Amino acid sequence: MEAGRRVRELLSPRARSLHMPTIAMIGAGRIGTNVAQAAVNAGYDVVLANSRGPESLADVVAQLGPKARAATAHEAAEAGDLVLIAVPLHAREAVPVEPLKGKVVIDANNYYPQRDGRIEALDTNASTTSELLQGHLPESHVVKAFNNIYANEIPTDGLPTGTENRRALPIAGNDGVAKSAVAQFLDSLGYDAVDLGPLTESWRVERDTPAYVKRTTADELRALAADTQRVQQA
Repeated sequence: MEAGRRVRELLSPRARSLHMPTIAMIGAGRIGTNVAQAAVNAGYDVVLANSRGPESLADVVAQLGPKARAATAHEAAEAGDLVLIAVPLHAREAVPVEPLKGKVVIDANNYYPQRDGRIEALDTNASTTSELLQGHLPESHVVKAFNNIYANEIPTDGLPTGTENRRALPIAGNDGVAKSAVAQFLDSLGYDAVDLGPLTESWRVERDTPAYVKRTTADELRALAADTQRVQQA
C-alpha cells in the first residue's frame, strides 16, 4: 500500500512540477512504445525493455529522444515508479517478480489463443488476464489499463482535463490507491479513467466486447461496460 501511495503522490500535479516519476515498459511492441511516446510527450522519463536486450531498442530510444533509455527487464522493473507490462500473455511468467514487489503494475494484455496458446482458466472464464498477472506478481498492485485502445491512438487521442467529449479509458484493480495512481497517469496523458472495479471485472472491456477499441467518453464507457455479456473465448 505504501508503494502505491508513493506513486500516487509522485503523479499528483504538484509533485510532477517538482519531480517527474519514471515510467517503465516491459515489452516494447506497439503498446509499449506508444505508451512510452505518450509518456515522453507528457514530460516523463521512460525506460523500455524487451526480450531481445537493450541493444535492439537503439532505434526506438533514438526516436523517443533524451527522456528515454533502454534496459533489461529486471533493470526496467527496478527503475520504474510505475511499470507497464505489455508482453504477450504467454510470456507473462518471464516478467521479473522481485523488483516489482510493492509497485503499481499496469497490465495492458488481451488473450489471443492463436498467439498465446490455449489457457484453460481463460477459456472457461474462471479468471481474467489481469488476475493471471496478479497471480504471477502476488506482492505487486496490478491495474488493468490500455487494453481497449488501438496502440497508435495512445499518443494522439489525449485531450486536456475537462475538455468536452474527452476520451475515457477503463481501469480495474484490487487496490484503490494503485487505481488512483493509474487514473492520475492516464489524466496526465489526456484521458479520463473509468473504474470497472476489481480485476474480476476487467473482462468487461476485453477483446470482442462492445467497449473494445471503441472511442468513448466516460459516460459512454460506463454504459457499455455495464451492459455487456462475458465473451466465450474461441
